[in-house]
Amino acid sequence: MSRTDVLGEEFQRQREVLKRVGATLKAAEIPFALAGGYAVWTRGGPESTHDVDFVLPRSLAEKAVQVLLENGMDAVAAPEDWLVKVGRDTVVVDLIHRLPTGPVDEDLLGRCDELPVDSVTMPVMSATDLIVSRMLALSEHACDLSPILGCGRALREQIDWRLVRQEAKRSPFAQSAVGLLDALDIAGGGGDA
Repeated sequence: MSRTDVLGEEFQRQREVLKRVGATLKAAEIPFALAGGYAVWTRGGPESTHDVDFVLPRSLAEKAVQVLLENGMDAVAAPEDWLVKVGRDTVVVDLIHRLPTGPVDEDLLGRCDELPVDSVTMPVMSATDLIVSRMLALSEHACDLSPILGCGRALREQIDWRLVRQEAKRSPFAQSAVGLLDALDIAGGGGDA
C-alpha cells in the first residue's frame, strides 16, 4: 500500500471520528466548536495531518467525555491539564477547555460560525481565534512557524488582522510571527492597518 493510500485512509478515519464527535455533542446539547487543523481545513486550509480538536467549556468536559464514551468512543489518558481526550479507530480527539488565550468561554464560542464539515454542520472556531491561539502557543521550546504561515495564508481574508496584531502584543513570539506574516505580505497589508 502506498503512503498516499495510507494517508487517505487515515484522513477518512479522522473525518468519520470528527463527524461522530460533532454529531454526538450537538445531540447532547453540549456547547463546543471544531478547532485546530480541521477547523482550518473546514475554512479552506489544508487537511489536518495530526489529530482532531474541539473546544468546550471546562465545566462540560467530563460530561462530554461521558456522552462520547456512551456513544462508542474510547477513553484516552491525557497528562495535560488543559484538555481531556477520547479516541476511536486510532484517531485521538482532544477536547480542549483552555487555550493559550485563556479558558474556553461563551465569548469564544459566540464568535464561531456554523459550517458544514463533510455532512455535519457544526460550530467552527473563527479564523482570527485560530491564528491567535496558534501564535500565543509559541515559546522558546515550541517555535514552529509553519502551521501559522499555512493558516495565515489559507485564511487571510477571514482573519481580523487588527485584532491579531493587538493580541500578538502579549508574546514576543507572536509578535515575531506577525512580523513574518507582514514581511511575506500575508497579514492584510502589514503595519497597524
